[in-house]
Amino acid sequence: MSPGILGKKIGMTQMFRADGQVVPVTLLKAGPCTVVQRKTPATDGYDAVQLGLNEFVKPQRINKPLTGHLKKAGAEGAKFLREFRLRGGEGDLKAGDKVLVSDFKPNEKVDVIGVSKGRGFAGVVKRHHFRGGEGSHGSMFHRAPGSVGASSFPSRVVPGMRMGGHMGDAQVTVRNLEIVEIDTEDNVIVVKGAVPGPNGGYVVVRRAKR
Repeated sequence: MSPGILGKKIGMTQMFRADGQVVPVTLLKAGPCTVVQRKTPATDGYDAVQLGLNEFVKPQRINKPLTGHLKKAGAEGAKFLREFRLRGGEGDLKAGDKVLVSDFKPNEKVDVIGVSKGRGFAGVVKRHHFRGGEGSHGSMFHRAPGSVGASSFPSRVVPGMRMGGHMGDAQVTVRNLEIVEIDTEDNVIVVKGAVPGPNGGYVVVRRAKR
């Protein structure tokens, strides 16, 4: 049993359940994936499996060290690689094995990991949801962050202070999304809710940990 699968985000839509309830869903093009490397406690110090997403990639897009690494497992063309730690009962995978969407079932819970959309520079109101100051009555404090440090002690801005800066373009994990439907012919997983990243962005789908 595979601990997860790699794929790409197709986009969002909505589906109707049997009772007529409308459910917002995200379509994920998941797999097929190939096990590129199997790591064991004896050789690597921990138990894990490295998966590669099978897709069309020009050979010049993959450097020589990675090309040789993929050739050992027969996974040429896998540019997107990710590693999954293995738990008890997940140790039957070996290099060269295939991981498909058929390993997952409807109503199963998964965690989806992606990179959020980059929003560029953003102020504290947009980035951290600050309330801001008054909008009228002579107020001169609207979208400023306010005080960011003390006066005489410690006379510096403490680490972690919420301020304006680069928003987005960070790894985001959405936990416990329900699998609504599995399409084994087109390698599509339909999950309930939203998934981070743009359409066409890479995602990691792993079995829910909590």
